[in-house]
Amino acid sequence: MTNREAGWPELGKRPRHVAFVMDGNGRWAARCGLPRLDGHREGIANVERIAAALMARGVEYMTIYMFSTENWKRPQEEVEGIFDLLVGWLRDRVPGLQSAGVSIRHYGQPDRLPAELARALQHAGSTSDGERLVLGLAINYGGRAEIVEAIRDVLSASEADRGIDEQAIAGSLYTAGVQDPDLIVRPGGELRLSNFMLWQAAYAELYFSPVLWPDFDEVELDRALSAYEERSRRFGGL
Repeated sequence: MTNREAGWPELGKRPRHVAFVMDGNGRWAARCGLPRLDGHREGIANVERIAAALMARGVEYMTIYMFSTENWKRPQEEVEGIFDLLVGWLRDRVPGLQSAGVSIRHYGQPDRLPAELARALQHAGSTSDGERLVLGLAINYGGRAEIVEAIRDVLSASEADRGIDEQAIAGSLYTAGVQDPDLIVRPGGELRLSNFMLWQAAYAELYFSPVLWPDFDEVELDRALSAYEERSRRFGGL
């Protein structure tokens, strides 16, 4: 069976980096008559499933928007519950991903996070050397804040006299050294980026799905990859 017959993009058109907005966990829980935290639990569990599916399709980078700088506005009980779930997932499930060849990176501001979560993210990153997939966890992440921090870093660097250019800013982003996303997928029916990877998304293809993130499975993933396959990426050229 060929890649096209299997519903996968042909090798030459397959994205190297797919990023996701993890949207719809709360609505999924409400639809199922469950507490919101159960939706977040299922949404976090789905990260592992989609990561495995991407590895099977030869994708090299996955980034997942798990907690934004705006999510602090949610009820304190929900925020604390999300952080507890993330700590448990990093402790219990991420080692298995690492054994399968996944390398973990944290994109975001660690300072405001609970100490236990910040330590878990630091540990996951320091013990990751997998070569099959780089999994970026955007936690306490905001695209505008990232750009502001990058500019401040460039201005304070010893070589700042060389001026501020795109290369200097890109090298100071949370994602420095990681290819910009080829494809950004937002499940849940919303049609916006919500402050996610604003710099990196300059030439990304966007795909919006009505499916809530906990239900976003391999079938939906292949629909997104197939849509990507059909697009022509000219980067401003003819």
